[in-house]
Amino acid sequence: MEGQLEAAGNIQMLLANARAQDQTIVHIQHHFKEKDAPFTVEGTIGAEIHDMAKPLPHEPVVTKYTSNIFLNNNLKQILDDENVEELVICGSMSKDCIAAAAHATTELGYPITIIYDACATREPGANDQSSQQEFVQAAIMASLSFICSNIVSTTEYLQRNSIA
Repeated sequence: MEGQLEAAGNIQMLLANARAQDQTIVHIQHHFKEKDAPFTVEGTIGAEIHDMAKPLPHEPVVTKYTSNIFLNNNLKQILDDENVEELVICGSMSKDCIAAAAHATTELGYPITIIYDACATREPGANDQSSQQEFVQAAIMASLSFICSNIVSTTEYLQRNSIA
């Protein structure tokens, strides 16, 4: 997926910053149970969390099987137990998982920040060989700006939220 390594590098910086501030970090892992799914099939290497974003042993990993990050899992309970009041969202894929996470999270009343350059997405179609990922990403983030006024770069987020 185009942009995945760049996004993973930014996620690595965001994780380091959050860990330095002892913030709650919850990793969300999407699995498909169907063996003919296009990616993230449960039990395959494609479903593994990227090495640059690997959770530490004490960081919870919530597995989801649908677009909704809160459906049929314990994410809401973890957030409540940790008194989390605001979420920072990043990862893959912007047009599916990130967009769905943003909608579900705001519907529950959580303020969110989306780190746009710590997100990646696929190109629009399997037969389209042109590199349009950046346009797809920009369109997704523009669409999400209607529910999230805080869509920023990794650099901007870290400048505002790092320990001085």
